[in-house]
Amino acid sequence: MLPDAETLAASRLALDIDGPVATITLNAPERRNSMVPSMWHTLADIGSALSEDVRVVVLRGAGECFSAGLDTGLINGKGVPGEEAILDLMTAPEQEILDTIDGYQRGFTWLNDPRFIAIAEVHGYAIGAGFQLALACDLRVVADDAWFCMKEPALGLVPDLAGTKPLVELVGYSRALEICATARQVPASEAADLGLATVVVPAAELSEATDDLVQALLATNAGAVRETTALLQSALTEDLDGQRLLERTAQARRFRALAAGG
Repeated sequence: MLPDAETLAASRLALDIDGPVATITLNAPERRNSMVPSMWHTLADIGSALSEDVRVVVLRGAGECFSAGLDTGLINGKGVPGEEAILDLMTAPEQEILDTIDGYQRGFTWLNDPRFIAIAEVHGYAIGAGFQLALACDLRVVADDAWFCMKEPALGLVPDLAGTKPLVELVGYSRALEICATARQVPASEAADLGLATVVVPAAELSEATDDLVQALLATNAGAVRETTALLQSALTEDLDGQRLLERTAQARRFRALAAGG
C-alpha cells in the first residue's frame, strides 16, 4: 500500500501518480529539501507499492534546489523532531550500524528496478545524500544552474547511500575519487561532459525537458523497455557469453509476448 498523505508530509515528500508516471517531490523547501531517515524509509515503501502500470518515476525538489543533503540536525546534536538521531549510531554496536544503514540504502536502491525508468530532475544543488539520490536514478535532467557535491568526506564520513557504484560507473574510478576526496562542487556543464547529466537545459526549461523525455520513454513498447533496461544493467557485470545468453533469453520472451499481442 502506498504511504498516505500524512506519512508523506511527515517524511518531507509529495507523491503524484498520473497513469504510467509517478512523480515524487522532495517537499521541504524551507529546509532546502534536506533529508531525514523517515524520507528514506518512505521512499522505499513507495518503491515497494508502485503499480506495475508505472513506467517512469520522476524525482524533483520543491523550491530553490533538488536537495541540500542530510539534515544537519541529525549530526550536530540538535536533533530533528520525530527522527532517529544518526549521531547515536556513532556509538552503537556494529551490527546495529550495518542494519540501520541498510534500511536507509533501500530508499535509494529501489530506483534501480528495471520495471520502470527513474529520472532525477535536478536544479540548484544536489549535495551529499541529494547527489546520491540523483545517482540512484537512471537518467538526470539537469538545469544549467545546478551543481553536485559529495560532501561526506569533508564531514569525516563516507558516501554510504549506494552512490559510489553508479558514480564510478558513470565517470570512472579516477574522476569519482577526485570528486569525492575533494568534496568539490561539480557544475552542470562539467556534469554533462562527465556523463553525470543526461541533458542540461536552461533552468526555465527544466520541467518541459523532463516532460519531453518522459513522453519519449512512454512512446516505446513497455515490455521491450523493461527487458532492455535489465540487459543494460546486467552488461555491467556479465561476461560476453553470459550477456549473450541473457539477450537470447530476453528476446525469446519478447517473441512470445508479441505473438500473444503484447
